Amino acid sequence: MEQTTVTYQCPNCGAGLLFDAEKGRFVCEFCLSDFGKDELDAAGSAEKAKEREAQDEAFREQMRAYHCPSCGAEVMADGETVADFCYFCHNPVVLSDKLSGAFRPDKVIPFKFGKQQAIEKFIKYAKSHRFVPRDYFAAEQVEKITGVYYPFWVTDADSSASMTAEGTRIRTWIIGNVKYTETTRLEFERAGEIHFEDIVTSALSTEDKEMLEGVLPYPSESLEEFSAPYLTGFVAKKRDVERDSLSEEIRERMVGYADRLLRGTINGEVGRTRPQLDIHQSHWEYALMPVWVLTYRDKAGQIYKYAMNGYTGKVYGELPISKVKLGLTFAAVMALVAAIVFTVGWLLL
Repeated sequence: MEQTTVTYQCPNCGAGLLFDAEKGRFVCEFCLSDFGKDELDAAGSAEKAKEREAQDEAFREQMRAYHCPSCGAEVMADGETVADFCYFCHNPVVLSDKLSGAFRPDKVIPFKFGKQQAIEKFIKYAKSHRFVPRDYFAAEQVEKITGVYYPFWVTDADSSASMTAEGTRIRTWIIGNVKYTETTRLEFERAGEIHFEDIVTSALSTEDKEMLEGVLPYPSESLEEFSAPYLTGFVAKKRDVERDSLSEEIRERMVGYADRLLRGTINGEVGRTRPQLDIHQSHWEYALMPVWVLTYRDKAGQIYKYAMNGYTGKVYGELPISKVKLGLTFAAVMALVAAIVFTVGWLLL
């Protein structure tokens, strides 16, 4: 008889639950909630997990994974789109296998700029920088521009925060020729409910981090429910960071924001603080966001990246420098300087 394994998800935040043998309950390590099995069944967590498994299986049948043996890049594409070269190093890629349904996104921001628009914007950008080599924007190079969906985790959360801080309030006044200063030492207490909306975190470890930060942000209202046809004609970067490993980072970002928010209500100098943050419920979604990417390899093997936000058009670029153009410009300037010096010297004779 075939055995079915059901993975429970936290009804509050959607994170995976772990069974605590000592408590005899299922525990969420992110929002710190715990549940009995009856509570989870009543909340429909098991049914949601089965529905998700069915969606993941459909995604697995639609998507293919590609691997670049040269630089190690991994991308995915739908069955109708063939990835024949690596968008990063331009070497051929090979089909790896069907992609696991666990990589099915929840949300997507569709491309708003098409390939021709992306090419036109790149050429305008490249030609505005006079010292780039001519082959940087040659036709065969520009045609390699690729629409890539990059992976992100998007987090919402409802929380409460409280803070106790010691501070000072200083008052000064002048009577006649005398300046008076009054320093009052105070203890402040602040508390409030905070909703965090669309905290966006890259689902890649370190690769392309600077490039992605250069094209952010994306408008959160442009997020749509994921549908495989959005990937037709494009490739998607395969994530390598799971949300469980980001829980502490996201919590720290929330604590930092809560600290700034609560401190902003205090009129006075406040010492070092760290608020207490309790997350009541949170919601995580895996999202793909669009980037047009073009890489250029110079004769020394150095790779330069150009990227354009596929929705807003914001540009990030690492520019190669043509030593020939730079040398000719330097020679022309030196020749001009020499001519001026010669002319001035001749006139002074």
